[in-house]
Amino acid sequence: MHDILPKDEKYWKPMYKTISDLAEHFQFSRIETPILEEVGVFVRGIGKGTDVVDKEMYVFEDKDTTKVAMRPEMTAAVVRAYIMHGFWNMPQPTKLWYWGPMFRHDRPQAGRYRQFHQIGFENFGSNDPSVDAELILVAFDFFKDLGLPVEIKINSIGTLAERANYKNELVNYYRSKRSYLCEECRQRITKNPMRLLDCKETGCQTVKEEAPQIINWLGAESKNHFMKVLEYLDVLEIPYQLDHTLVRGLNYYTNTVFEIYTTDEQEGSQSALGGGGRYDLLVEEMGGRPTPAAGLAIGLERVVLALKQYNEKNNREMPKVPTDAYVAQLGEEARRVTMKIINQLRGVGIKIAFNFFKTSLKNQMELADGLKAPFTVIIGQKEVQDSTAIIRDMESGIQEIVDQKKLVTVLKRKLGRFDDKR
Repeated sequence: MHDILPKDEKYWKPMYKTISDLAEHFQFSRIETPILEEVGVFVRGIGKGTDVVDKEMYVFEDKDTTKVAMRPEMTAAVVRAYIMHGFWNMPQPTKLWYWGPMFRHDRPQAGRYRQFHQIGFENFGSNDPSVDAELILVAFDFFKDLGLPVEIKINSIGTLAERANYKNELVNYYRSKRSYLCEECRQRITKNPMRLLDCKETGCQTVKEEAPQIINWLGAESKNHFMKVLEYLDVLEIPYQLDHTLVRGLNYYTNTVFEIYTTDEQEGSQSALGGGGRYDLLVEEMGGRPTPAAGLAIGLERVVLALKQYNEKNNREMPKVPTDAYVAQLGEEARRVTMKIINQLRGVGIKIAFNFFKTSLKNQMELADGLKAPFTVIIGQKEVQDSTAIIRDMESGIQEIVDQKKLVTVLKRKLGRFDDKR
């Protein structure tokens, strides 16, 4: 578990604004599900045999003896809400997004915590390849807007029937290489063979390179769907890499799966920042009507770590929201008037800065200069008595005295805002 400190706000605030803007643009509606759910939601949704369900979920008994779990991810919870609230009666597709904390008893490592935050997008009601491509585009645009270069690793794991045939071949291959496998993968051969391809142990990586490729077991329909997704990515000019070993760690995926990686060659860069894919059978498996669906999720702590590493390597700073004006005050009465003015300026969208604990004008002007505020509004004792304010142009040093009632209008004109609240 960890604290998110004020010094990291410069990363978290742009992420939230970026994802909110993307959700609005691509017409996804916000959904929030409870942190606690009945444990069956995730056991049915994610599946037994996965690391999340078998090893990582926080599960305990409620006071009424009901077994509950702290959500380890949100797709299963969103599907539960989709079914419970009859979302299939809405115009389809239903497009939902979320932001919130998740919980997994994971091994501590860089960018991973046992309480972590994810953003996610879920699309229900259409099996068209454009849905897969749109989700990848949303993820790609998220990182592009943050200034972090990424690429997509993508694969198709086909339908359940196609995967069953492939699993037989995969199991036969891995049994012949059993002596080279880690202890966990030896258990996976019988428990969850697809997860063999997700192992990061060095010895298992070597074995994986020669493993059968699932693309050779896909039927015409699955191949056609996958090719159309790739055609969309080509048109969108989104960089991607075909990865026949990519399977994702959750059981509900079908057909398209993808993960997002930084393109920067640095330590830790091979840890996925997020991923997703299709889960066309999950809604029905959890008690709903047959509903094609797809989604993606991004781990925000990993994104913050990647941004810090990228910025440090490239001598880059996170973009700051520019300060429109600094409001300086001299004396107790001036502070009272200044507080009213600050609120008026906030109401019209003028981004201001101030510090009531600096008493000298010199110190306050230094703060304004450090923030590169184009204007400083000064309120002293004389301005309180005259109901005026001084507007100082920080570049030229020219000062103008204005009536406090006209301050907003004059300042907006100087900023070139006119009637635009921004």
